[in-house]
Amino acid sequence: MAGGYVGWALHEQDREALLEAFPPAYPKVVADHVTLSLTSLMKGGLPTARSGEVVGITDDGAGVQALVVRIEGTTDRPDGSTYHLTWSLGAGRKAVESNDVLRERGWTPIDPPWPIRLEPRRWP
Repeated sequence: MAGGYVGWALHEQDREALLEAFPPAYPKVVADHVTLSLTSLMKGGLPTARSGEVVGITDDGAGVQALVVRIEGTTDRPDGSTYHLTWSLGAGRKAVESNDVLRERGWTPIDPPWPIRLEPRRWP
């Protein structure tokens, strides 16, 4: 993304556990962060939340799989999209497409929610 982005890195131990519980549907495994916003749109520092919950899953059946994350009681990002971990991608697909899949197809709840640890971070 031009200008980078701000969000949360998924704790490595939680990533490993989630990969076992939710096997990637496609060959390219991403499964590493939740985006909050483009850095160019952020005012102020890093987010303060240090945890979240995986509460849902989506898969378009054509190469984009994502897990929905609830942070501080909401799945709604400030930009109107949904907090998520892009989980896996098929050939020619891009992580940013997870936003479109969530908007167009929605998601299926996971019960019970899966707690995760998050580390606030900024990427170039």
